[in-house]
Amino acid sequence: MTARIERLVTSGQFTLDGGTWDVENNVWLVGDDHEVVVIDAAHDADAIAEAVGERRLTAIVCTHAHNDHIDAAPALAERTGAVIWLHHDDLPLWKQTHPDRDPDSWLLDGQIIEAAGADLTVLHTPGHAPGAVCLYDPGLGTVFTGDTLFQGGPGATGRSYSHFPTIIDSIRDRLLTLPPETKVLTGHGDPTTIGAEAPHLEEWIARGH
Repeated sequence: MTARIERLVTSGQFTLDGGTWDVENNVWLVGDDHEVVVIDAAHDADAIAEAVGERRLTAIVCTHAHNDHIDAAPALAERTGAVIWLHHDDLPLWKQTHPDRDPDSWLLDGQIIEAAGADLTVLHTPGHAPGAVCLYDPGLGTVFTGDTLFQGGPGATGRSYSHFPTIIDSIRDRLLTLPPETKVLTGHGDPTTIGAEAPHLEEWIARGH
């Protein structure tokens, strides 16, 4: 059975550098009728558990460790027994939200997370956060970009642990090299495609944010 992709939108707050913003996050579920992985357990462990239903949740993959993408991860893991995956470079950010609970496993560039017919390849794409990753499945023709690439440009880089030239390098070298028809499923907002965003790289660089 081919894996399918489900989207759940949860609401909460993003907090960093002393500021707080109301946000809506995309939580992505990838799997089939029996097994599933969650990408970014945001805000509401109950709603995510309800979306998982009777299926076995094998992994909670964090695209990065800003609080709005990981705040529900420990509660969801405790309830389901799923493993929390994060790139090690984002541990300092993770500790701001969960000082007493480490992730269970570290994501490595190039590793593959398997989920019920899906093979999600980890692409380390620092810039928005040092340990930011994207997850690419050529079989599904989809890349999950977290907050690295959105419809209309790169993720924000104006706060701690972020760096604009680095996110541009990540997008240019790791994402825009994917097939143009690849669907881009983002951490917030609407989807796009690699082909729709690629022509705008120089504009983003000129804009500088």
